Amino acid sequence: MRQKKLKFVTEELLQSKGVIIDIQKVDLPINQKIHLEVGSGKGQFITSLARDHQDEFFIAFELNMSVIYRIVEKKEALQLNNLLIILGDANHLLDYFEPNAIDHIYLSFSDPWPKAKHHKRRLTAPSFLEKYMVILKEDGLFQFRTDVLPFFLDSIETVEQAFDIFEITYDLPISNYMTEYEEKKRDISKINQLKGRKKHA
Repeated sequence: MRQKKLKFVTEELLQSKGVIIDIQKVDLPINQKIHLEVGSGKGQFITSLARDHQDEFFIAFELNMSVIYRIVEKKEALQLNNLLIILGDANHLLDYFEPNAIDHIYLSFSDPWPKAKHHKRRLTAPSFLEKYMVILKEDGLFQFRTDVLPFFLDSIETVEQAFDIFEITYDLPISNYMTEYEEKKRDISKINQLKGRKKHA
């Protein structure tokens, strides 16, 4: 489900709206729980969490400028002072966040890259999991959600190398925190979710 390109959206416009567009270390609030969604899409999931948890801090991390703008619209409409939006590539996560900075990482319906030769591009591939391990706090949590069962099963095998998986759900119930994609796919697919805790060295 591709977002139509918004021709008026530029990096300059996003920057004027408070979006971080340059690769840089991010200053995060102290004494607040920090949530990061990698690949936020249009932002319904992360903005809903931020709206309902005003005493915690949320980060939407997304590569596509057009969908980033949709997150900006939601942030402004909901007046979310506890949401930071970053236009960035997940390959550079370590350039944005210090080690042990994040409490909770979410992956929601990322690209399954079904061809075996492309599996290294998956956001649950070992190279990305290593980055999550670095930026997560010692008791940090990881949540992954997808409607593509083969992708989910493959990801269980890779995720369990870095995380102690404590919950696996193959038919996730409806909740208050769903992406736009999830809402549309629920009529035709079951939603799979796993949760894991960072393994201690």
